[in-house]
Amino acid sequence: MKQKLLTYITYQTFPAETANSLQTISNIKYFVKNGYAVSLYFPLRDELSSDNINEISKYYSIDEKFELVGLKHNLPFGKIKFFKPLWFHISHFLWSKKSVKNILKSTKNDQVYFTRSDWVLYFLAKKNKHVIFECHQISKIRNLILKIVSKKKNVKVIFLNEKLEEYFTHLNLNSIVLHSGVDTDLFLESDTFKKDKKKVVFVGNLLRFGKTRGLDFIINAFTEYDNLKDYTLEIIGGPKKEAEKLMHSLQEKNIKNISITGRLDRKNTIKKIQESSIGILINSDKSIHSTDFTSPLKYFEYIYGNLSVVAVDFPSHRILPHSERIKYFPIGNFDEFIKSILTSNLEIKEIDLTNISLDYRVKEIIKFIENS
Repeated sequence: MKQKLLTYITYQTFPAETANSLQTISNIKYFVKNGYAVSLYFPLRDELSSDNINEISKYYSIDEKFELVGLKHNLPFGKIKFFKPLWFHISHFLWSKKSVKNILKSTKNDQVYFTRSDWVLYFLAKKNKHVIFECHQISKIRNLILKIVSKKKNVKVIFLNEKLEEYFTHLNLNSIVLHSGVDTDLFLESDTFKKDKKKVVFVGNLLRFGKTRGLDFIINAFTEYDNLKDYTLEIIGGPKKEAEKLMHSLQEKNIKNISITGRLDRKNTIKKIQESSIGILINSDKSIHSTDFTSPLKYFEYIYGNLSVVAVDFPSHRILPHSERIKYFPIGNFDEFIKSILTSNLEIKEIDLTNISLDYRVKEIIKFIENS
């Protein structure tokens, strides 16, 4: 049988601490496990960018092999420190135009292309290629490009949640909704770790779009309210400078029930999750992406690790799969947050979690790809 080919083109760079880069590599892993030969093309636009497959495999804790192609990025973004959004858009456009043109010279006509990049989508659609676009948020450029390509029969769109699909309903896109998924390979058998009933964990980047995401609220709750004095909170994530700043602040105040771990590799992060009993979802309400359009990877890791979940009450959190596992609290409300922590450890009902795995997610994408 002829092996199926998938070419993934993205303006992301690797390795990177972002959840988006992890999601890309994790999806590729499961395409490979499901019989696809995958080539990943991306820009070497950062000092740490690398197309060394061994380095990438170690960073993201994967063993599956795929072709990794880092492309030159002699463009302003990442080099010029002022007007960064402007240089990002200009560089993204120019890199996508040149890269798509060059990649198409070396790929076959029956190839399937996968991207999260608006401009890669545009240039592939312009050449009438079979392209799957994964849509995680809205922007003026994205809204325009999706409108332009909406009549293209070979363009298919994966929306991260239902509210995002609803936002683009007027375009009548060929689309499906697939939330994030969990890499079940990383989880340990229950007899290999001990779960602490009073351990609370937050996993994720400490900043979002360079701004705080509400962790000061959680820290204040655990330091200023006696109701949580018997609980411990572990915060896992980078960037390193932000983690060190938080750690230093807690040490100065002699806070004992909060630990700042910084970024861990995937396997150790999952182990920390499995040893905990409560997982926290929190973010700033200043971004519509956070309030309406997100589908946090850590949520799926929490519930697969058999944790209760305490989440700020955003529409995006209300529509998560198996949301019956979530205790919600209004943003900024300490009393409701503490009540949610104290009551979240009620007996967890057994539910079928098959449909939150990355293997399930990729199988659904493959059905979508092959469905003419």
